[in-house]
Amino acid sequence: MDKPVLLTGTVEHGKALGRTVGMPTANLSVDRECALPEAGVYATVSEIEGRRWPSVTNIGVRPSVDDSPVWTVESHLIGFSGDLYGQRMTLTVLQIIRPQMRFSSLEAVKKQVETDVITAMKIYKEKTGAKHWEG
Repeated sequence: MDKPVLLTGTVEHGKALGRTVGMPTANLSVDRECALPEAGVYATVSEIEGRRWPSVTNIGVRPSVDDSPVWTVESHLIGFSGDLYGQRMTLTVLQIIRPQMRFSSLEAVKKQVETDVITAMKIYKEKTGAKHWEG
């Protein structure tokens, strides 16, 4: 990815499964004019009302959650807590972390996301020059 991909949209309700394992996600209903990158898990920056948060984002289907062919864009905002439903969000896609994978349980997903968060923070610091996030 030569330059960051920008996705914009509104945060909507999802299945709330990430919340059950302590990894809540913001489900982004992406504006139609936005072109999605290939399916995978990405290091991203989520911006809401002028505040930026490093994040890990799954783009594509959810192979460990359901068999739906519908693509979703779900971001776990690192260090964020609160309600984002109905808010506009801009997502800057920095770099792919890994391809999508199927896991045997939500607990296995959580363990992988914990690893993805560490990787995303390294990428965030490298790409933005930030020592910490603004949020």
